[in-house]
Amino acid sequence: MSTVGTEVRNILVVGSGAMGRQIGMAAAVAGFAVAVYDINAGAVQDAEHDMRTWLDGRLAKGKMDAAAAAEAWKRIGFTSELAPAAATADLVIEAATEKLEVKKAIFRQLDELAPKHAILATNSSTLGSSAVAGSTGRPAQVCNMHFFNPALVMKAVEIVRHEQTSDQTVDTASSVVRAMGKSPILLNREIPGFIANRLMAAVRNEALSLLQAEVASVADIDAAAKDALGYPMGPFELMDLVGLDVSYLIRQAAYEQTGDAADLPHPLLQEKYEAGEFGRKTGKGWYDYA
Repeated sequence: MSTVGTEVRNILVVGSGAMGRQIGMAAAVAGFAVAVYDINAGAVQDAEHDMRTWLDGRLAKGKMDAAAAAEAWKRIGFTSELAPAAATADLVIEAATEKLEVKKAIFRQLDELAPKHAILATNSSTLGSSAVAGSTGRPAQVCNMHFFNPALVMKAVEIVRHEQTSDQTVDTASSVVRAMGKSPILLNREIPGFIANRLMAAVRNEALSLLQAEVASVADIDAAAKDALGYPMGPFELMDLVGLDVSYLIRQAAYEQTGDAADLPHPLLQEKYEAGEFGRKTGKGWYDYA
């Protein structure tokens, strides 16, 4: 099967964490057959429960009818076995941990297991797909498809090509994004942090500097972002939602790419990371959720 245009029918999501399960749900609602894979069977069960709860919530709020919800659920499969899930995939979206060696190993496996026509995309928000394309024999079919958290709500998806990514791959990825009701943002070359995260990093770093200098509190800095600039969420609230561990690892990955000390995680962020205070997921971050 060709993957030109909207001919992608089967999507495999590798990684069933917060991003993976939301990407999978969004794809299923859009009409794609979806397999959600994780090496950890317990994580797969958690994803299944969470995604079912989300669908039930849509039904309860009247935002989806029962027939549409039932059809979407039929299109989703959950597995901790990669080979059978990859065998029928037209598109794979990797949403595993932000560690290069882990991603390289996954892409080596996918290259062996997925059909020759399949596109292999990474949801990484910091690592360009060129970092994993060399682990495959199909670099022209490798790109970034960077969804934003929460992926079920956010419309933008950054599609980042590397030097060998084909126009067909970009066109197909863009078609899938549009079919999901989202907006593709094309980057013609790789750059650390891509577009949106570079803009947000500037805001986040300034917010951390203001806090470190005791200019204002976390709550007041967030209030300024929301009430003066019209942001839907303040920078500290956003960090807590995304996860301070994720924010820390993103900055660390950026530093490893550039070697620029300015890309290192801010000392206040490092303190939170080392204390295990990752935000909403742990009940405490910049705010206390207990």
